[in-house]
Amino acid sequence: MKQKYQIVKKADKNQMIIQEYAELDKEAYSLLCEETYDMKQVAAAGKTGRQALMDILRTRNLYPVGIYTEKIAETVMELLSSTDKEVAEIAFDDMELISQDRRKEWGFVEEGVEEAAPELDELIEEEEIKEDYDKEVLNGYQPSVQVADEDSLETDEEP
Repeated sequence: MKQKYQIVKKADKNQMIIQEYAELDKEAYSLLCEETYDMKQVAAAGKTGRQALMDILRTRNLYPVGIYTEKIAETVMELLSSTDKEVAEIAFDDMELISQDRRKEWGFVEEGVEEAAPELDELIEEEEIKEDYDKEVLNGYQPSVQVADEDSLETDEEP
């Protein structure tokens, strides 16, 4: 899913607005959430540290994943320090988030290990069933579900 965040600085109202959009149809974004923040609180959190800023930006309604929150916090800091820029837009694609490079970076994929897909003939090939299992293990086995004798012979089909 593709997401877009629009960050608007309204210095005259002392507000910072973050709008979250999602691509629900090809190249058509829909507004999912809009959060308004007090710019003084955001600036104070930014001075405290990156984590404090990220914590204040995440709300009950707007809670992006960590990587997205870091980029949003970075953009908010740029907007706060800029005197002429009042709007910023950030776009994310979840497919990039789980790309092969990221998976390697995070250690989810071992390098050099790739399994080839089995051929169709291999998938439909019957495996030989070996009869050398211990049959004594199943002696005296009672299944937990039993079918009543009269139910086992009833079928909808006519002979």
